[in-house]
Amino acid sequence: MALKLYTYKNCGTCQKALKWLDAQGIAYDNHPIRETPPKVAELKTMLAAMDGNIKKLFNTSGQDYKALNMKDKLPTLSEDEALAMLSENGNLVKRPFVLGDGAATVGFKEDVWAELFG
Repeated sequence: MALKLYTYKNCGTCQKALKWLDAQGIAYDNHPIRETPPKVAELKTMLAAMDGNIKKLFNTSGQDYKALNMKDKLPTLSEDEALAMLSENGNLVKRPFVLGDGAATVGFKEDVWAELFG
């Protein structure tokens, strides 16, 4: 099964991740995160992989995160409310966001990816 990858075309980190996957010969299905954000079920899978830390799913350096004052708002949201926001606004989701082959992670760190997918 190919990895399911959510990226943003203008994200340098996403571009590094795609180049790394290509260099490793790892198949993936790439989805534009802004136009088709991860579904709630996928976000729940990722949340479990992040040991239940909902903040790790958010792009905390993004403009939408700051504009929506998520730093203060996030601690007051229920898990369902936070997941709904992420599923409706791909700009809020940390990227790249990748699921598949029994692995789930957000962001790109070559050593972590080599361990997960290498």
